[in-house]
Amino acid sequence: MIAPHGSPTLNPLYVADEQRRAALLAEASQLPDLLLNSAAAANAVMLAAGYFNPLKGYMNLADALSVTKDLKTSDGLFWPVPILNLTKQSGLKPGRYALRDPNIEGHPVLAIMDVQAVETVSDEQLQGMAKEIFGTLDAKHPGVQTFLGLGNQLLSGPIEVLNFSYFRDEFPDTFRTAAEIREEIAQRGWNKVVAFQTRNPMHRAHEELCRMAQERLSADGIVIHMLLGKLKEGDIPAPVRDACIRQMVEHYFPPNTVMITGYGFDMLYAGPREAVLHAVFRQNMGADYLIVGRDHAGVGDYYGPFDAQTIFDEKVPADALKIQIFRADNTAYSKKLNRVVMMREAPDHNPEDFIALSGTKVRQMLGQGIAPPPEFSRPEVAKVLMDYYQSLGG
Repeated sequence: MIAPHGSPTLNPLYVADEQRRAALLAEASQLPDLLLNSAAAANAVMLAAGYFNPLKGYMNLADALSVTKDLKTSDGLFWPVPILNLTKQSGLKPGRYALRDPNIEGHPVLAIMDVQAVETVSDEQLQGMAKEIFGTLDAKHPGVQTFLGLGNQLLSGPIEVLNFSYFRDEFPDTFRTAAEIREEIAQRGWNKVVAFQTRNPMHRAHEELCRMAQERLSADGIVIHMLLGKLKEGDIPAPVRDACIRQMVEHYFPPNTVMITGYGFDMLYAGPREAVLHAVFRQNMGADYLIVGRDHAGVGDYYGPFDAQTIFDEKVPADALKIQIFRADNTAYSKKLNRVVMMREAPDHNPEDFIALSGTKVRQMLGQGIAPPPEFSRPEVAKVLMDYYQSLGG
């Protein structure tokens, strides 16, 4: 199986030893508290689950600036996006802290942190990082909006994580750590694995894209890996997406070819940079390939349609990652060929030869109880989405 990023073995930061975990929880009651924001909490969950291997905790300012500018830490580790614990709380000093979870009622302890440094990040530095990470400083960009609102106090140092926040309880059938996915890949006997990233329900084009990648790469299996954390307003909630994907896989894929999983992270909407981060943590979970399609991890019109592919040519050194990307084009149902195709592979087609619907049009149809055409969305998937949109009142 493919090696993790940056180390021979996977080193998740979740404290699996029950005695150690109990001791840390007892210690937490005597430690000063820090209530995390959702972004820092999501980083802790990803560190706990092994997805951010080989990091040992939150980055300091030097590493954050280096990663932002050069895609590597101060000591040379390739990394695409700074992993930070920013806060608005003042008066903090180095020492041990109990990090509390903002996303669960009562704010239980999520992790114990050895704060090695407390640094003030200037507004100019925050804006410089945001411009590099997101490619824009537009306040309407949801990622920029979130990032610039996290605070100016940067806490860095190693952490030990005591739980997986709400993800294990709310998504028991779907949330998996990187180690658990590696273990299941081995149990299934898969030798070559393709990962598919999604924050949306999967329509026919996504389904066929997975199938194309599997066939063309002669892969044994596909890991559909869905984001389970916070999204922008208007995105479809994780339980609905989960139900759609399970319907699709159950009805349209052969047994033992697809694994349905999810991870606990908040969406960054960072386009190309986030695509590279996706590749890093898919390597950590054991995937050999990541499907990178049109506007991967994008939002609005902030990125070119294939910027998330070209960044791998322009900014990712050839030896930086072991995982490879499968480059996908726009996919749509061809009325000429009666199947889903990549548009670049159908040069004899005109726009009217494809069945293409806008997201707005699809949402309107679903809200009215009208199923999109079966060439666009499987009826089993459309039913789940119609029920959801009608529950919103259209």
